[in-house]
Amino acid sequence: MVLKIYGMTVSTCTRRVATVCKALDIPYELIGVNFAVAEHKSPAYLEKQPFGQVPYIDDDGFILFESRAICRYLALKYGKGKLIPSDLPALAKFEQAASIETSNFDAFASVIAAEKVFKPMQGLTTNDALVTQLAATLETKLNGYEAILSKQKYLAGDELTLADLFHLPYGSMLEPCGFKFLSDTAKHPNVARWWSEISSHPAWLAVKDGA
Repeated sequence: MVLKIYGMTVSTCTRRVATVCKALDIPYELIGVNFAVAEHKSPAYLEKQPFGQVPYIDDDGFILFESRAICRYLALKYGKGKLIPSDLPALAKFEQAASIETSNFDAFASVIAAEKVFKPMQGLTTNDALVTQLAATLETKLNGYEAILSKQKYLAGDELTLADLFHLPYGSMLEPCGFKFLSDTAKHPNVARWWSEISSHPAWLAVKDGA
């Protein structure tokens, strides 16, 4: 049975999962969730995803939601050692890197995207003061990234992991929002080197415009 991803083709979290599928050569079927008719709030949908969000997967009857949890599951089941290391110290470094993405990147980049992209799409007004504050904080956080990436190729070490790929959906939205932090070779040359590599990964290029 082909893995089913219930989501939206342009959803950031749906594309996060699709990127991992592409990276691991996992065939999948994207089943579109119609937000226009609030399909994600229907009783049938909430039975599978109680928060009414996308995506969730159906892997031959196994249901799982939350994009990062899905990615971990896919890497462990299908990855054959790719994207999540098995050695305990390396695994600990991976979990450290994954936590960095959640706490020191997504917490800011996702809200910038929400304010600059998603709010206007809904006819709402962007909170420019909040965006400015978040952007300044994120730029400071990248000093920590620079320190890490000056010593190793990727966030968890010298092998690509999910922690790197997790950055792609919201990281790719920063420059269109007016912030070139990730490609600033003057301020953060190692971040720029890292971002250039992961953002040109074939798996991301295959889904960046739609899962």
